[in-house]
Amino acid sequence: MDRPTVYIETSIVSYLASRPSRDPVTLRNQQLTHAWWNTRRPDYALFTSKFVIDEAADGDPVIAQRRVTLLTSIPLLASEGTVAEELAQALVRGVPLPPRAFADAMHIALASVRGMAYLLTWNCKHIANPRLQTRMARITAAWGFTIPALRTPAEL
Repeated sequence: MDRPTVYIETSIVSYLASRPSRDPVTLRNQQLTHAWWNTRRPDYALFTSKFVIDEAADGDPVIAQRRVTLLTSIPLLASEGTVAEELAQALVRGVPLPPRAFADAMHIALASVRGMAYLLTWNCKHIANPRLQTRMARITAAWGFTIPALRTPAEL
């Protein structure tokens, strides 16, 4: 039986690699992420991208190395040339998303172009935001693709 595909976005490895937060909500999300990673991860075929690795490599060198190490065994999705970038630009314009959220739109676009079943994230502002999903799905469908189910570890 084929396992459902999951695109792992940067916030997932950030929660896995970071020190426990003092904020109770963030701490709970970190705990949920660890639980998903340790128990549910084998149920899925994981994928990530060069964009996630680039984001994960930024910041504190010790934490960045932890994030990148978590990603080393996960296959990378090819960027599909400019199609994913053009779709990401269409998402930024059409949703609309702020220009600084282009990387978030790129994750959605790449996961859509590559046919992922899920995109796993804690970014609920620009990615797993229920108020934006209908617009994102409509734009993605206009390009001939299906948007993956945008989920947090608590939901998946």
